[in-house]
Amino acid sequence: MKAIVTVMLKPGVLDPQGRAIGHALETLGFEGVGDVRAGKIIELELAETDAAKAKASAEAMAAKLLANTVIESYRVEVV
Repeated sequence: MKAIVTVMLKPGVLDPQGRAIGHALETLGFEGVGDVRAGKIIELELAETDAAKAKASAEAMAAKLLANTVIESYRVEVV
């Protein structure tokens, strides 16, 4: 079973990578782009066959290692 963990900086946390991307888009002539936030997506292939257990396991992984929960939030989706 596959779990997808999306990690993003929490609102209010400075995002220099997102700001740089936004500036680069402007430089390339793209107009109307507002605030840009950058994050990461982590795909996990899990041996678990029960979706609820797979999600719980991926959430534990995200909380303990994949996200810095002080400044980042995460979302787990099982597909």
